[in-house]
Amino acid sequence: MKRLWIINHYAQEPGAPGGTRHYSLARHLTQQGWRATVIAASTELNTGRQRLARNESRRIDVIDGVPFLWIRTPQYRGNGASRLINMLVFSLRVLLPRMTRELDRPDVIIGSSVHPFAAWSGAILARRFGVPFLFEVRDLWPQTLIDMGRLRAGAPFTRFLRWLERWLYRRADRIIVLLPNASNYIVPLGIPAEKIVWIPNGVELAEYPPPEPPAEKDAFVLMYFGAHGEANGLDCVLRAMDELQRRPPQRSVRLRLIGDGALKPALVQLARELGLENIVFEDPVAKQAIPGLARDADGFVFNLIDAPVFKYGISSNKLFDFLAAGRPIVFSCSSSNNPVGEAGAGLTVPPGNPVVLADAIRSLIAMPGRQRDAMGQAGRRYVEDRHSFDVLGAQLAATLEQVQQPSNAKSARIEPSGYL
Repeated sequence: MKRLWIINHYAQEPGAPGGTRHYSLARHLTQQGWRATVIAASTELNTGRQRLARNESRRIDVIDGVPFLWIRTPQYRGNGASRLINMLVFSLRVLLPRMTRELDRPDVIIGSSVHPFAAWSGAILARRFGVPFLFEVRDLWPQTLIDMGRLRAGAPFTRFLRWLERWLYRRADRIIVLLPNASNYIVPLGIPAEKIVWIPNGVELAEYPPPEPPAEKDAFVLMYFGAHGEANGLDCVLRAMDELQRRPPQRSVRLRLIGDGALKPALVQLARELGLENIVFEDPVAKQAIPGLARDADGFVFNLIDAPVFKYGISSNKLFDFLAAGRPIVFSCSSSNNPVGEAGAGLTVPPGNPVVLADAIRSLIAMPGRQRDAMGQAGRRYVEDRHSFDVLGAQLAATLEQVQQPSNAKSARIEPSGYL
């Protein structure tokens, strides 16, 4: 069986809140003849939980057959200097030979962003072992930070990130993108389009039973689970709920906000200031608990701010969970792709307008139940066809085999026949 290392600073194991993309891909790769090891930082994103004991610098946990190598990194709070230090420490420590000495030699290495330093480490390790390097781009750094106002376009650090970004694109044998139109950003940088492979996020459909109509309840339960960050624009959702509270639909509505993030305290305060009685804030839950939680919803709300970076598309974990659950969705986003619209799985409105969002929620509630059920079923079929990890794992395996071919041919020329 061939060996793959996936270097993802923020990789998440099942049983904890957050996305588990690489765990799921690793599980399905075994059916394709690949054994993947996920290499990640010991501190958990958002919660800051330290996975390692005081005397551990690293540890391998095998979870459902998937090895996770945790490398010790310092804990941090917020998005300041301590987080940057955490990124750099991980990216440098993973290069220490003693950190990976217990792993089998890789045949391919994937370096995954969010931040590019971990991907840089993957490129260095791939060069050390003489194996292909794949750069997985989950966020377009530094463009996302520029569009969100966190970096100035001409600042020295931004120029450094631009240089590192281009270096990674050039160095990679393949570039895996999650955003469907990311090539519109990458190709103008001088990168051949044939290097780019789109493998979006997806769902473990086996964890989602076939959807059934929701049980009748006094109130229509609208649900959101996921990050409470700047890009999510949940203040707009709260103001829409204020509109509904002041101009209620025929049936009462209650919003459950499940998750955590930097802006959650401010959102709780805003709800208090608006006097909202139709909102419940709940703690984040493990990824494995989401299918059961989603069955309690009558509908979902998906919201993002209006930012230029979304012209390259979105590939949100939570959106595919919403679709798999078989419930209608109010989609408030200006991205260049719209899975909800493509699937016929709900209603679409422009972002940043609480009144329009409230009207869409009111329209969803007023629909006949069979119409909402039909939307939910359409969303379920959409992810079954396009975003099951069975399908995505096979796509990744095909990409791994492609980059292996030149390497295998070279090895066949230089190795003695008895060694092969």
